[in-house]
Amino acid sequence: MDSINKNQPERNREDLSNKEAIEKLRELVDKTKTCFFDTGHPVEGQSSGVRPMSVQQIDDAGNLWFLSANDSHKNQEIAIDHSVKLFFQGSAHADFMYLTGRAEIIYDRNKIEELWEPIMKTWFTEGKDDPRISVIKVTPEEGYYWDTKHGKAIAFLKMMVGAASGKTLDDSIEGRLTM
Repeated sequence: MDSINKNQPERNREDLSNKEAIEKLRELVDKTKTCFFDTGHPVEGQSSGVRPMSVQQIDDAGNLWFLSANDSHKNQEIAIDHSVKLFFQGSAHADFMYLTGRAEIIYDRNKIEELWEPIMKTWFTEGKDDPRISVIKVTPEEGYYWDTKHGKAIAFLKMMVGAASGKTLDDSIEGRLTM
C-alpha cells in the first residue's frame, strides 16, 4: 500500500502539534478563507449538513470564528451536536486541510463588531446590528493537511522533472495536526 509515498526519495510527512499546528492552520486558512462547514447531522430535508462558510478570524489559540444567522440550519444542527468538520482547499494542487472540532454559538455584540465586514450586509440586511447575527467559535481538535514544501512553482517543476525522468519527485508534505 501507499506505493506513491514509498517511491518518494524525499521526506514527505510531518505531523504537527500545538503551536506548529496552529501556524499551519493559519497559513492554509489565510490562502482560502472559505471552507465546507459540516455539522454531520442535517436537519431533515435541509442542507445535508454541509455548506460553504467564510472564516472571519483565527485567534492565537487556533480557534476559528464565523458569523451566522441565529435561525440558520447550521445553528440548529450545532445546538443538537457541537461536533463539526471543516474542509479547506486553497488551490487546485495544494493547500488542503481537514479539521475536526467543537462548535459553540455565541451572542457577543463586541465580537460581532470585531468580525464584521461591510460585504456581510448581503446576508444581514440590517447591518452589524442585525438581531439575527450570531457568532460561531470552532475549537479545532485535530486534522490533517496536504501541502507543498517549497511552493507551487517548485512543486510544478519537480512534477515535470519526475514525469520526464519516470521518478516520483513530488514536493508534497502531509501530516496530522493536533491542537
